[in-house]
Amino acid sequence: MNFLQRRRILKKANFLDLTPVRVLGHELRDDGGINLLMPRFKNRVNAALFQPNSKGRYIFIKLDRFGGHTWMLIDGQNHVAKICAQLKEQFPEELQPVEEAEVRVTNFLSLLYRERYITFREIEDKTESQAK
Repeated sequence: MNFLQRRRILKKANFLDLTPVRVLGHELRDDGGINLLMPRFKNRVNAALFQPNSKGRYIFIKLDRFGGHTWMLIDGQNHVAKICAQLKEQFPEELQPVEEAEVRVTNFLSLLYRERYITFREIEDKTESQAK
């Protein structure tokens, strides 16, 4: 599915009703944050040819405490509205006024989606139904 088709699906949907799904792996840091693990090369042949021996297989994308909690709530089952509600409970003093939680989380998830770190279940379902 190309970019325009995915964009058309997302334009018609209410962002709070979407279900985010992780595309990348992650690891926990000692300071409570999370590192997203983005492979340097997606193709094994390119990795074997161009991967320097001194570098690791992954590029680390560091998320702070708030981003890390949001990332951990993305499990493919929770809607964005539910993620916002859980973050409001975990960070009541940091998310004042209350409407800020929804704006902040939707902006963060939009960024993750644009960078292709996550996708949405609704897009995957449309892709699967079109493939059949």
